[in-house]
Amino acid sequence: MVSPGNRLVDVGTDHGYVPISLCEGKQIPSAIAMDINEGPLLRAKSHIEEAGLTGYIQTRLSDGLAALKAGEGDTVLIAGMGGILMEKILHEGRETLSSVRELILQPQSDIAGVRQWLDRNEWQIVCEDIVMEEGKYYPMMKAVQGRGRSYTLPEFRYGRADLQQSLPVQEEYLRKQLQAHEKILERLPKEGKERTLAREYFVQRDIRILKEALKACVLEQQEVVL
Repeated sequence: MVSPGNRLVDVGTDHGYVPISLCEGKQIPSAIAMDINEGPLLRAKSHIEEAGLTGYIQTRLSDGLAALKAGEGDTVLIAGMGGILMEKILHEGRETLSSVRELILQPQSDIAGVRQWLDRNEWQIVCEDIVMEEGKYYPMMKAVQGRGRSYTLPEFRYGRADLQQSLPVQEEYLRKQLQAHEKILERLPKEGKERTLAREYFVQRDIRILKEALKACVLEQQEVVL
């Protein structure tokens, strides 16, 4: 998702594998690999040296985007962390982000919250993708500055089907989520206390949202075929 030729800022770089891969593939000219913890940053620095890329990738100890100056990067990548933490990093670094061209985000949780933050702060999602590895699904998105069209609730939860690059994987993910919610509904007592009734209401609501998202995904695949 990183645009070719962009200078990368990898927030929470951990081992530094993403900037190394992108530099080795000649997709980016340079990168700043940042992490809040010194241990991972030292490992990233070691890997960068082993790859012979010290002249292209610098490491920087940073709490989120705190150590980044305006104009130092074109693409900000934040991947492999919870959505609430991601929103905090984006919110606290919003002034610095004004000089950034694009955001590449891969939240592990609260994905709807991340989409809502982008919408509130006038970042337009232009691409979505999802991969499955070792039984787990990893949604991701690319956003650029600007106001996009309004999202529906299913789209905030699961993304817009017309922006999805891996529709078959998305369909598989949605069907599994739907099956899981239907099983929960089946196991709820038919007659129960107020807490059970509330639980049933929310599960049924989530099922309706999933069905809407699944319908959009299937229809978009049919449009692609046509």
